[in-house]
Amino acid sequence: MTKDSSLGMTRRAVLGAFAATTMIAAPTYSNAAGFLRGAGDVRRLRMTSPRTGERIDTIYWIEGDYISDAVKEINLFMRDWRTNDIKNIDTRTIDIMAAAHNLLDVDEPYMLLSGYRSPKTNAMLRSRSSGVAKNSRHLRGQAADLRLGSRSVSQMFRAAKACQGGGVGRYSGSNFVHMDCGPVRTWGR
Repeated sequence: MTKDSSLGMTRRAVLGAFAATTMIAAPTYSNAAGFLRGAGDVRRLRMTSPRTGERIDTIYWIEGDYISDAVKEINLFMRDWRTNDIKNIDTRTIDIMAAAHNLLDVDEPYMLLSGYRSPKTNAMLRSRSSGVAKNSRHLRGQAADLRLGSRSVSQMFRAAKACQGGGVGRYSGSNFVHMDCGPVRTWGR
């Protein structure tokens, strides 16, 4: 973190102050596709992790630029909590998550069930479930499994699908939606 000696403020504090004013003025997007094409000035991601007890609420993109410190925080947050391995999360996946959240018009943060998965974790999960792909996009930092208490799996699925940015899986029985930046496709019930 850099510090502006004349003001005594950290870069994070400046961004926080900026975010507080710009989020109020930020437009509401009618669809995620426009959002993903850069129609907005600010992109924000809010999540909690039931596995680690951590929370994140960060502005990661302003005026066409990703904020590297914020993206690093997201990478750390979305790490494999079983092994503590960290992978760079594909910013396209982060954008899809943020766009879908915006379409859902909620203040509630996502609950992150699974972000990056190490090969060891993915192999263990595959041995326990037929629903875990051998070459999962989680292994590449290109996927997230998410839940919201205030929205149904169907509502989340429709919002993510509207983004047309990648794969969207509906897991109604387990109460989560999978979002990734791979080819546009859908699956699940």
